[in-house]
Amino acid sequence: MLPFALVSNSVLVLTAATLFWVALNDFREFKIRNDLVIVLIGLYVVYALIATPWTEILWHVLLAVGMLAIMIYYYSQNLMGGGDVKLLAVAFLWTGPRCALLFAILLAVFVLIHTMAAKYNWVEVQVREKRRRIPLAPAIAGALIGVFMSGCMASTSGFI
Repeated sequence: MLPFALVSNSVLVLTAATLFWVALNDFREFKIRNDLVIVLIGLYVVYALIATPWTEILWHVLLAVGMLAIMIYYYSQNLMGGGDVKLLAVAFLWTGPRCALLFAILLAVFVLIHTMAAKYNWVEVQVREKRRRIPLAPAIAGALIGVFMSGCMASTSGFI
């Protein structure tokens, strides 16, 4: 049992480090690189094979696809960037239905904090078509790392 816990926790640490890097890049450059989104998907596959019961993996994928479909509408209305849409879909892939509410609450808190910081010009914003935009990756990363740290994703498969 111990090797599974060690490997799954190592994957979570690697994922958190990758999320931190994605957030930092988005914060500085307002860009989320596709290769890092693919890395996050790959890390999820490794984690899911080790620590997620196979019966739950389908629910994780369905939630991610459903959220992606919803967010494509916001992208088409120019309310979200393409990188934000992809990263959020991957975040919901990680959380699955069991941890999605916690993730959404943490995401709202982090977005509110970042929005307030932007309002007072404490952080840089991007101006497009007379709209001020903040990078969303730092809030997504913070919320997903918060979910990891909460223990919400603890396996029920018996391996861990």
